[in-house]
Amino acid sequence: MFLPTTRSEMKKRGWKKLDIILITSDAYIDSPYMGVAVIGRVLQRAGYRVGIIGQPDIKSDVDIKRLGEPKLFWGVSGGSVDSMVSNYTATKRFRSDDDYTPGGKNNKRPDMATLKYCNLIRQHYKDTVPIVLGGIEASLRRVTHYDFWSNKLRKSIIFDAKADYLVFGMAENSVIELANSLKNGDKPLHVRGVSYISKEPREEYIQLPSHDECLKDKNKFIDMFDDFYHNNDPVSAKGLCQKVDTRYLIQNAPAINLTTSELDSISDLDYERDLHPYHQPDGKVKALETIKFSINTHQGCYGECNFCAIGVHQGRTIRSRSEESILKEAKKFTTYKDFKGIISDVGGPTANMYGFECDKKIKKGTCENKACMTPTMCKTMKTDHSAQIKMLRKIRAVKGIKKAFIASGIRYDLISDDKYNGYNYLKEIVNHHISGQMKVAPEHIDDEVLAYMRKPGKQSLVDFKKLFDKLNKESGKKQFLTYYLIAAHPGCKEQNMYNLKDFATNVLKMNPEQAQIFTPTPSTYSTLMYYTELDPQTRKPIFVEKDVHKKEKQKAIVIKKGHKVFRSGLDS
Repeated sequence: MFLPTTRSEMKKRGWKKLDIILITSDAYIDSPYMGVAVIGRVLQRAGYRVGIIGQPDIKSDVDIKRLGEPKLFWGVSGGSVDSMVSNYTATKRFRSDDDYTPGGKNNKRPDMATLKYCNLIRQHYKDTVPIVLGGIEASLRRVTHYDFWSNKLRKSIIFDAKADYLVFGMAENSVIELANSLKNGDKPLHVRGVSYISKEPREEYIQLPSHDECLKDKNKFIDMFDDFYHNNDPVSAKGLCQKVDTRYLIQNAPAINLTTSELDSISDLDYERDLHPYHQPDGKVKALETIKFSINTHQGCYGECNFCAIGVHQGRTIRSRSEESILKEAKKFTTYKDFKGIISDVGGPTANMYGFECDKKIKKGTCENKACMTPTMCKTMKTDHSAQIKMLRKIRAVKGIKKAFIASGIRYDLISDDKYNGYNYLKEIVNHHISGQMKVAPEHIDDEVLAYMRKPGKQSLVDFKKLFDKLNKESGKKQFLTYYLIAAHPGCKEQNMYNLKDFATNVLKMNPEQAQIFTPTPSTYSTLMYYTELDPQTRKPIFVEKDVHKKEKQKAIVIKKGHKVFRSGLDS
């Protein structure tokens, strides 16, 4: 049974008033892949009466009032993707399509959705219960951040939204503690994974450079981001305090990572894995085609690509589900009438990080001045794909499953580093878990640009392609690689794109058909570089392309067929 989104559903349950109402800029899809659905189900299991309003109309009171006012709090999310990224391309063109809106037309998601929904609540409910922000839009905007769309530094979103609390990260346990505190008549100021506004500083917390200092001095902004970034691990992180005008942003230490049993129990909740009937008259939701029969095997990613915010939002420590839980979910798929034997994806933020982690990191937290994978793989990270190989084989053996794809990204440098099981893992994928093509994400090949991206050198890609081609030849399959590429990343000039084109033509033996222009999003080092035009490590100036037409030219260089390139000295 879906969580209620109408009064009639409340009535069927015998509910006159809800404890909590969750609001999202996506249509309500009840799936373990949708953050609002997960939080709703977790709260329901804890005994709370929870309702969800998906994509409320911000121009009237019809949607915001259809469930009444909650007893404990409003939970507001900008959706599964930052609303501005959903609405606009990297060159700030409006997107006409929306994969999370019924019918596929982008006509129900407001810009800066989190702020708009908070304003909507305040407009129609005076002196209401607390408003709690959550989701990736709020999580990545919880301190002073650069906003690409307005081209300026903005305060923590909790100030602009005039919200009471903000839960950051995955928040499954934080939101329960917060709800329990409010139920007991207390303020959840002690809860890990919670941010709030205070009239007084927390002296025992790390004092970040103030918002005003960040506005005046880019080096102070870099200092602030460094402290913010390095205090995201629940084992080693300290609380943060930042002065904003005359008040203070207080960020408690992150929530403790979920255990395997906790992950399993959340995955085992009774999701409908479908679009709520309320939205169905408006049409199908494209995203559901991908996520309905997909399995999320773990949380977190320690890749630390500079342009990616997964490490800040989900964390840099892998938390894996048990094999038993994953197989149980796969078997459950076969009971659905519309399941055709195809699992769309078995993976996570990076599929082949499942099942292993650094023992030192688990005990002491992430290293502050050392990355797990760059410039080379850390020796304490014992890469081992054996758990995933075993799990994939058991999924294939489930009666009723014809194919289980791996559509999530993989790190090919992890495969190369695994001297015992890397070859067998790739062989497993080539033979059983892709169909025609496999997507990899080198992003670039120029060493200078790769260093700014914090990505592995091009030789690991060359080695991976040779092994991939060899295994395909041995299996008699005609499968190929497709590549995610980024243009106009900080530090990238036109010549770097010519180098990439040259490498693709003469080494990879292919012509790229697509590339994306770098989009600055909050809480990444790449965005920090874009705004400051400084290398955050050396504080020296770097080239940043900010002209829209020149960004598009960088993209055109690499995807244009037959484009004349300058030789870069790369081996062919």
